[in-house]
Amino acid sequence: MTYCLGIKIKSGLVGLADTRLTSGSECSTGKKLFIHQKDGRSIFLMTSGLRSVRDKTLTYFKEILDKDANKYGKLYQVVNAFAEQLRLVAREDKKFLEESGLKFNLNTIIGGQLEEDDEHKLFLLYPEGNWIEIGEESGAPFVIIGNSGYGKPILNRALNYDSTMKFALKTGFLSFDSTRVSANDVDFPLDVVLYTKNSHNMIEQRYYRGDVQKISEVWQKMLSNSIDKIPDEWMEELLDKLTLSKVIGGDNIR
Repeated sequence: MTYCLGIKIKSGLVGLADTRLTSGSECSTGKKLFIHQKDGRSIFLMTSGLRSVRDKTLTYFKEILDKDANKYGKLYQVVNAFAEQLRLVAREDKKFLEESGLKFNLNTIIGGQLEEDDEHKLFLLYPEGNWIEIGEESGAPFVIIGNSGYGKPILNRALNYDSTMKFALKTGFLSFDSTRVSANDVDFPLDVVLYTKNSHNMIEQRYYRGDVQKISEVWQKMLSNSIDKIPDEWMEELLDKLTLSKVIGGDNIR
């Protein structure tokens, strides 16, 4: 499985991608974050799905960028170009994959800003090649591909379009960490990309477990302390019944 998170806030973009690769019972590490920066074009791309589909599509896509990148002025045009290569790979490989019992599958997060974009953009591209734009009007300023169940609640509760870059990165990491401790197919190293609106400059960093282990421990302790501090009044009636049942039943509760 995979954990890739893209966040769009007013001031820019945040992307996080784990590097755990699983094949049966074997685990390895592989980069799931691709960055392209050249002549005012700033693009990052993260994927979740069959690695063979990802590698082939990305190879085709890189060739397109090398040859014709100047013809794209807006990010949605780049997203369409990637979708074309994904559909090409589907025509070439989908039948054979399905005959082998494998599902043709690749979800992609693409973010960045090109010369003609009025602001930074974030897109989610589906395996069929269709896409949606993520942002203030999409209902949530983030999107997760891969293992989304464990890390989504904290983002839903804490993150909004006006959040700062620092807050978004911090919340994004805690979302990843919640997923990591609950799923054995998501793990460090963690690749992070940051983009500030209109800067046309992507900043990338890789974090290893030791780099942020203290943050994980502090978060776990703070979470336990916060739970202890939640008011108890709503529980009192139920706990009184529990105490009474212990007295009546001689501590044997059934």
